[in-house]
Amino acid sequence: MRKQTPPGAQPEDGHAAARALYGWRVSSYELQLAPYEFIRRIAVDRLQLRPGDCVLDLGCGTGMSLPLLREAVGPAGRVVAVDQSAEMLALARLRLQRAGWGNVALQCAAAEAALLPRQADAVLLHFTHDILQSPAALDHLLRHLRPGARIAVTGLKWTAPGLAPWNVLVGLCMAQSVTHYEGLQAPWLPLQDRGVQLEVDTLVMGTIFVAHGICPGRRPRRRTEGSV
Repeated sequence: MRKQTPPGAQPEDGHAAARALYGWRVSSYELQLAPYEFIRRIAVDRLQLRPGDCVLDLGCGTGMSLPLLREAVGPAGRVVAVDQSAEMLALARLRLQRAGWGNVALQCAAAEAALLPRQADAVLLHFTHDILQSPAALDHLLRHLRPGARIAVTGLKWTAPGLAPWNVLVGLCMAQSVTHYEGLQAPWLPLQDRGVQLEVDTLVMGTIFVAHGICPGRRPRRRTEGSV
């Protein structure tokens, strides 16, 4: 049985498991994600970033999205990248140092505890299932986005039950990436429950989703059990 935690909190043992998982994967991480590079490019393109924008990259891993984000916002913009894995962030820091970008900031922190800029213009959540399923992380993120900010979210999902071999493949891939499988039928729903207007596309036999949309101007009250 999974350990119960207060509403909105994410268990520390979940964080420890995620850090251990990504620390173990760090040497092969970029090779494993290479086949999904076209998904990253689609997501960044749908953010419609402009020069001078401030964009967040939550769960940035080794910083593979940084070149695309930095190119889009230009030298007058700002990129804030966050990951809780020190090993992953060390490679992102090497990437940053080699590029010499002065307007890209890296932070080693869990998503719900990160020091984020106020009124950010956009956020990328690329293959970050655990963050999407964390109420505390999403609430913290949305408090730091300006009304109308752009959001792009990608990841794996369960496909139709009749496509069992594809679901087996999703399960094997997710085993290397997440601490739990909750919400895998429609991982974007927690954002929609918070009023984020999303358009969702699925690719690769329905096993990958790309969602994009805008942050609400005013946070709606989420439905609770028993409400109508």
